Amino acid sequence: MRPRVRLKRLGTVLVLVVVLLLPLAVDAAVLKRGSRGDEVVTLQKKLKQWGYYTGAVDGIFGSGTEKAVQYFQQKNGLTADGIVGTKTAAALGMTLSGSGPASGSDSSSDRNIRLLAACIHGESRGEPYKGQVAVGAVILNRVKSSKFPNSIAGVIYQPGAFDAVSDGQIDLAPNESALRAARDAMNGYDPTYGCLYYYNPATTTNKWMLSKPVALRIGNHVFCY
Repeated sequence: MRPRVRLKRLGTVLVLVVVLLLPLAVDAAVLKRGSRGDEVVTLQKKLKQWGYYTGAVDGIFGSGTEKAVQYFQQKNGLTADGIVGTKTAAALGMTLSGSGPASGSDSSSDRNIRLLAACIHGESRGEPYKGQVAVGAVILNRVKSSKFPNSIAGVIYQPGAFDAVSDGQIDLAPNESALRAARDAMNGYDPTYGCLYYYNPATTTNKWMLSKPVALRIGNHVFCY
C-alpha cells in the first residue's frame, strides 16, 4: 500500500506545481528591459508618437524605453514598473505574442520585409523597379555600416533619415512591386554596389548631400557612398 500512497502524494505535488505555475504562463508574454524585436519597435513608435519617448526606434528595450513605459503607466493609472504586461499592452492598444529576444523566426523576417517594403513604397513609388531595389539596398547597407543603427527599424526610423517617415507615407500599404523589391534587396541584390545615401537632385536642398560625389543614377535618384 505504501507505494500507492507515495504515488498519490506525488500526483498531488505535481498538481500543485502546475497550479502554481499557471499564473507565470499567463503572464509570460511581457516586454521588459532586455527584450528585442518588432513588438518593441511597435511599442517605441507608439510611445514616441504620444510624446512619452524621445529615443531611437531600434527595437531594443533599454533604460530609455523603460522610463517611457513608466511615464506612460503613471499617466494612465497603471503600476509604474516599466514592464509591458497585459494591462499596459491593452492601454497601448497592443497584443503581445511573446517576450525576450527576437527569435529570428519566419514571422519576424516577414515583418522586416514589410517594413522595408513600406519604406521603399513611400520613398520610391513611381521609380523604375531597379531604383526601388536600390532604395532597399541603401537601407540594408546602412544596417551593415557602423555609422548607422544595426537594425532595419533603427535605420528607417532614425530621426530625419527618410521623408517617408517624416510625412507619414511609411504607413501606406506597400504594393506588390515594393514587396518584391524588398525581398530582392534582402536576398542580396544591390544595384548601388554598397551606397549609403541617395537623393533626388531636383528636390533636395541639403548642401551636404549635394556635395557628395555621385556614384550612379537610377531614375530620379542619385546614389552615393
